[in-house]
Amino acid sequence: MSDKILVVDDAPRVVRLVREILTAVEYEVVAAFSGPAATEAVAREQPNLVLLDVLLPGGMDGYEVCRCIREFSDVPVIMLTAKAQERDVLAGFEAGADDYLTKPFSARELVARVKAVLRRTQRPEELTQAALTCGELEIDFARRSVAVRGEPVSLTRTEYSLLSQLARHPNRVIVHEELLRAVWGPEYVNDLDYLRAYIHYLRRKLEADPAHPRYLVTSTAVGYMLACP
Repeated sequence: MSDKILVVDDAPRVVRLVREILTAVEYEVVAAFSGPAATEAVAREQPNLVLLDVLLPGGMDGYEVCRCIREFSDVPVIMLTAKAQERDVLAGFEAGADDYLTKPFSARELVARVKAVLRRTQRPEELTQAALTCGELEIDFARRSVAVRGEPVSLTRTEYSLLSQLARHPNRVIVHEELLRAVWGPEYVNDLDYLRAYIHYLRRKLEADPAHPRYLVTSTAVGYMLACP
């Protein structure tokens, strides 16, 4: 069975173009043209991935739609945006997006991003240990759950994958390229903005003082480490 992709864009020509590109490589494509229709379609169609435009009619932009989707689904989301500024990319990640694609994009780039996100979100995770306690931080790999001081912490799929990668090698600096390859895939080894953004959001959720992190430690110009006592 082919993966189902939900395309959310208010421009019919964009939807037609994306449909032609993705059906040519044997994905099933369904569409929605507004924010409210998009959230309904995610619940009804149960897609494997959502391509979500930032600028939408109907009183909801793409960021708000993504936040609504995250309330009931962890389906991977790729934001489509005409804006390439860092603040717009970070806003997408903060809303719960897994990736972003800047318009205009080529057919090759679109297919590569879709395949990469599906590959990393569908691959089974190898369990090398059941759980890790790192000070007041607890990670249960079997249940894919995280708690700080006994309180559960809600992480997106990508946030958890990054934390899990660091937690499998505690007190060891993992270089940027290794983290990007392991979490996002080989296509992303030069996208340091992805890594910095997700470290930023993890610190906000896990650290008592994100500006002075206790657990997610930076090794300047090299990588990051999960510091455990």
